[in-house]
Amino acid sequence: MQNKALYYETLHQGYGQYFEVENILFEQRTEQWHLSIFETQALGKVMALNGAIQTTERDEFIYHEMLTHVPLLAHGSAKRVLIIGGGDGGILREVVKHSSVEAITMVEIDAAVVEMCKSYFPAHSNGAYDDPRLNLVINDGLEYVRTATEKFDVIISDCTDPVGPGEVLFSSEFYEHCKRLLNDNGIFVAQNGVPFLQQDEISNTVRRMHSYVNDCTFYQAAVPTYIGGCMTFVWATDDVDAKQLPVAEITTRFKRAGLVTRYYTPALHQASFALPAYVQQLVASALTITK
Repeated sequence: MQNKALYYETLHQGYGQYFEVENILFEQRTEQWHLSIFETQALGKVMALNGAIQTTERDEFIYHEMLTHVPLLAHGSAKRVLIIGGGDGGILREVVKHSSVEAITMVEIDAAVVEMCKSYFPAHSNGAYDDPRLNLVINDGLEYVRTATEKFDVIISDCTDPVGPGEVLFSSEFYEHCKRLLNDNGIFVAQNGVPFLQQDEISNTVRRMHSYVNDCTFYQAAVPTYIGGCMTFVWATDDVDAKQLPVAEITTRFKRAGLVTRYYTPALHQASFALPAYVQQLVASALTITK
């Protein structure tokens, strides 16, 4: 029996995971990145960038549902949504499920990423790019928020890890401009890594963000692909009550929206804000520091 090729993730020093590669579908190397798309038996198609797993066919729904429905249902009346990144289309697919949303702006740095993901991961977007409410902008995320003037009710930053080109989407300047673009009681969310292995990301985000909003915290979801425990999502808003909605109210909003989900539930929504003590301690420590 021929040995299968293995793909080793190298995001965390001295600790990782590997995938048995059934078939390499796409590979590109430049001075800035090494992008791979390959098929696996366990998780279907996988996309990896510079040694870090970005998304898989089998478990992407967990990440995309939690990064979308938690802020939209917590807000309750979001009309305008901004997505930064998210070229695979998964966040967009979940946002368009909300018929009450009137306008969606999506800012992706590379048009080729959008087209490639349509080809290799069509179920991620599932036709969402054809939604008439979408305004797709090909631009750098930081550059966009620097110059934009329109306001949004929810901003979702579907960014890569804070290394290389993605690092600016974790900067104080990026957070400051995102806050400027939020309507009153608007909500900003973003992926923030796996806290057990990326504790600096918790501290850095709070340190850079908390001075701009009344409430800066995190919520969690368990995504098998992102090893090391639960993944955290940063939560930033001036509405200090938004994360404390009763399950009954979230359930009412969920039913009214007519959503069909595979991971998200109203009870899970509320529970996701319950953080382990070590994450609470990281947040509390970082709140004493700015910039």
